Amino acid sequence: MALVVGIAGGTASGKTTVARKLIEAIPARKVALLEQDSYYRDLSDLPLEERTQFNFDHPDAFDIPKMVAHLAALKAGRAVDVPIYDFSRHVPKLETIHVEPAPVVMIDGILVLAIEQVRELLDVKIFVDTDDDVRVIRRIERDVRDRGRTLEGVVEQYFRTVRPMHRGFVEPSKRHADIVIPHGGSNDVAIEMVAGAVRARLT
Repeated sequence: MALVVGIAGGTASGKTTVARKLIEAIPARKVALLEQDSYYRDLSDLPLEERTQFNFDHPDAFDIPKMVAHLAALKAGRAVDVPIYDFSRHVPKLETIHVEPAPVVMIDGILVLAIEQVRELLDVKIFVDTDDDVRVIRRIERDVRDRGRTLEGVVEQYFRTVRPMHRGFVEPSKRHADIVIPHGGSNDVAIEMVAGAVRARLT
């Protein structure tokens, strides 16, 4: 069975940076990575205007059965075909990414520790803790640059859904963490400690 590592934290807290640095610190081809953002529900049955108003920070926004099935399959040593989500249209693309099993499986996302079915599959639970103001600025920059959003739209969404869902689901999930990494992806000391523990498990 693979070692499954979950990396949670608020939006733009540095989860993906932590995951990338952990992968770099672990021997090549030893890690399979899943991203929770790949598993947003297909909203093609809604008009585009309604899709933009959808609450993407609530657990119900995700196809949890598929996410859990893929995580369980990788943990058991089976390959999966992961969806690619189109963030400008809010629907999965037709193509997928084939992910082969590996000794270590990582999954990162805001609600990785908040969703019980996912949490039950995790062997190591990490929460990346970053100041709110830093996260907001990063979120604005990312969504405008990479996801085709307007500044006004990002700010409106933050106050309407992102902040209340962070307070309701993400922040409370920190109590489930085995390890809390403050200062996000810049905390190389904490990241190396986690990487060392994972390497030790591999040997």
